[in-house]
Amino acid sequence: MRIISGKSRGKKLCQIRGQKIRPTSDRLRESIFSILAGRLRDSCVLDLFAGTGAMGIEALSRGARSAVFIDKLQDAISAVQTNLNACKLMPEASVKKWNIVKNLDCLCAGRYPEFDLVFMDPPYKKEMVEPALANLFATKSLKQNALIIVEHSIDETLPDNLPGFFKTDRRKYGKTLVTFFNYDMNHQFIR
Repeated sequence: MRIISGKSRGKKLCQIRGQKIRPTSDRLRESIFSILAGRLRDSCVLDLFAGTGAMGIEALSRGARSAVFIDKLQDAISAVQTNLNACKLMPEASVKKWNIVKNLDCLCAGRYPEFDLVFMDPPYKKEMVEPALANLFATKSLKQNALIIVEHSIDETLPDNLPGFFKTDRRKYGKTLVTFFNYDMNHQFIR
């Protein structure tokens, strides 16, 4: 795994051994970042279920202003810190060990800017997306019209609308679906 583009282009990322983490492939990352090209410059990024941090680090490399990385596994936190240091991006980043499915109270203290771009890549088939989105909504830490990109299994169906979020796009890449949500603080869930 390497950083594909930007100021850290070509930097090799350390990976985590074992089956705990399923990193986003370079090809899928390139596809997602091609879609996001116009939204990256000076954005504030949140990388949830960060794993190795590849998504947030790629965003920083391509011009994002800052990134916050959150994962509950210590191996992931260590990998993100190692990768940020290797890419010389630590000054623009914050790394937090936290259980995202339980809550995201770590974002409520107001020490982070509002986010306009969120990457979410939870373990597949564990039904973590909806609770994570609900916890994210509760933080009030997103800018209006923030974009949330969720990687998930093709076997996991996500609702079109959730409180605060509405689906704008979905793309299939092999056994992975990438679903795009926009944040609207006034959007109410209607059945």
